[in-house]
Amino acid sequence: MTPRIVTLTLNPAVDLACTAPAVRPTSKIRTTEDRLDPGGGGINVARVLHALGQETLALIATGGVTGRLVEELLDEEGVPWRSVPLHGRTRISVNVHDAASGLEYRFVPEGPAVSADEVQRLHEILREIEAPWLVASGSLPRGIPADIYADLARHTDERGGNFVLDASGPPLRAALGQGIALLKVSLREFEYLLGTEAPMPEQQDREAMDLVRAGAARMIAVSLGADGAFLATREGIIRRKGPEVAARSAVGAGDSFLAGLVLGVAEGQSADHALSLALAAGAASVAQYGTAHVSRDQVEALLMETTG
Repeated sequence: MTPRIVTLTLNPAVDLACTAPAVRPTSKIRTTEDRLDPGGGGINVARVLHALGQETLALIATGGVTGRLVEELLDEEGVPWRSVPLHGRTRISVNVHDAASGLEYRFVPEGPAVSADEVQRLHEILREIEAPWLVASGSLPRGIPADIYADLARHTDERGGNFVLDASGPPLRAALGQGIALLKVSLREFEYLLGTEAPMPEQQDREAMDLVRAGAARMIAVSLGADGAFLATREGIIRRKGPEVAARSAVGAGDSFLAGLVLGVAEGQSADHALSLALAAGAASVAQYGTAHVSRDQVEALLMETTG
């Protein structure tokens, strides 16, 4: 039986995280705290959902020995997955924490090239998925058309499902108005959609409500980093600050936020509670080293802090 929430990652990655004393050009830099995580937007969402006790399935497109490593890492965490095989090798992303400056450097390859036959196979498998919630998150590898999320949104909406999207650039713009139940964007992505900067909360609220009323998506969540997030629904705007934590890594924080938000909405919780859960999950991820690592106890404790 297909679980209630299925996530889609068309461009997954092996995430290598490490710490360097200092990042300097041409020098041989010895690293410590090396760890490998299965990465990519939808994979991170599925991992957080699994950690929070939600049954889920990670649908992934993987290839080569690095693709098999992603699958092995998911198995180690107990996250169910289904893979669409690709000929190209799954990418490796590198996240380096510079101990001297406290800065985090992220190196993210574009991913493998996908053939027309593989794109067709992807479409066939995706149309077999009939979960109540389909969460598509992350970039597209070369060869996959920019309108694939738009096509999935229409198909999911037509059969009565809920399509959730976290994307950027042309794939994001192409999907607007195509039946998106929940859209999650960063402030930068939100401003990309608007075509202008929106630094003031009043302008952000107005523009988000205009998008909801125009049918771009039924709900729009905008993450604001340290300033929290806001959620626009047909009933209005909800703004919340997230709990304060000591930051260890921002990798996967947005995906963790999305996992909490989808879980809250899918469970029928109020928009206010769902946003608070999202912020707690995002903060829990930021407080941990590596990609999108949370625990249920930690998220529940931060949720209590957020809601009082």
